[in-house]
Amino acid sequence: MHIGELAETTGLSLRTIRHYDEVGLLPASGRTEGGFRVYTVADMHRLQTVKQMKPLGFSLDEMAELLALLADRDSTGLTDSAQERLGSLTSEAKIRREKLIRNLRQADELIVRLEASSDVSAGQ
Repeated sequence: MHIGELAETTGLSLRTIRHYDEVGLLPASGRTEGGFRVYTVADMHRLQTVKQMKPLGFSLDEMAELLALLADRDSTGLTDSAQERLGSLTSEAKIRREKLIRNLRQADELIVRLEASSDVSAGQ
């Protein structure tokens, strides 16, 4: 698929996808004769993984590491140390997810307080 199709499918901008290509996180699988990037379904899955990692605050290096681990797991299997690292990244993702949940709860509490204040102010 072309970059536009990939962007539409994943909900990411062309600029973001090009950036991931430039930093080596998601290089295009090929190019057309005209030089346009071409992506595969596997590339789309990699990009979806990156998209899932982004809100958790993973760095580009961590994203690249995780993508490599997942690719190795799917093709040749993982060494014990690689399996341990994947477990570590999984644990880190869970910790970061819990932090996001706490932040969302705090945001919800603030919204409730603000709405209550608005109701009181409107009644005066």
